Amino acid sequence: MMIVFFDTGKAAEHAAEAAENVVETAEHTSGGMPQLDFSTFPSQIFWLAVAFILLYLALDRYLIPRIGGAIEERKDRIADDLDMAARKKAEADEAMMAYDKSLADARTKANKIAAENRAILDEQLARESATQEAELDKTAAKADAKIAKARAKAMVHVEDIALEVAGEMVTALGGIKADARKLQKALQSANAAGSA
Repeated sequence: MMIVFFDTGKAAEHAAEAAENVVETAEHTSGGMPQLDFSTFPSQIFWLAVAFILLYLALDRYLIPRIGGAIEERKDRIADDLDMAARKKAEADEAMMAYDKSLADARTKANKIAAENRAILDEQLARESATQEAELDKTAAKADAKIAKARAKAMVHVEDIALEVAGEMVTALGGIKADARKLQKALQSANAAGSA
């Protein structure tokens, strides 16, 4: 370890000299801020005016026209966009009106076609119904004729059967044989009385 001894007397002298140097330097300089020194005001005002004029010219010649141009361009673009939007809206309205008109025309045409088809179908149905009714009438007439023929045929046999049964009844009841002509006259008078 090393021990260093200072001479306090010499150190004090050096400190005093340094303090004197600082005081001398401070006396040579002004006593405040250089901007507030009245002796430099004219040069400060000159440079302030030069800087202001340069800044004004830069703003006036370059920056403000560019900003104004950008604002005008933007305003024109907005106006053009609004005009285009109004045109597109008018076109859309026209297209919508045309669509509505074509839709109404299509509905009218569809209703007309449906009415025509309905009329055609009604006419065909009426013709087919008339044809079917005519065929049914013919078939019914044939059936009626067959029924009448069968009835007449059956009636002929019924009379014969009735005469035969009546004769057998008279024979069974009276023990005598009945005359076929008298029985036929009696049957005819009974039929005439029944139909009247």
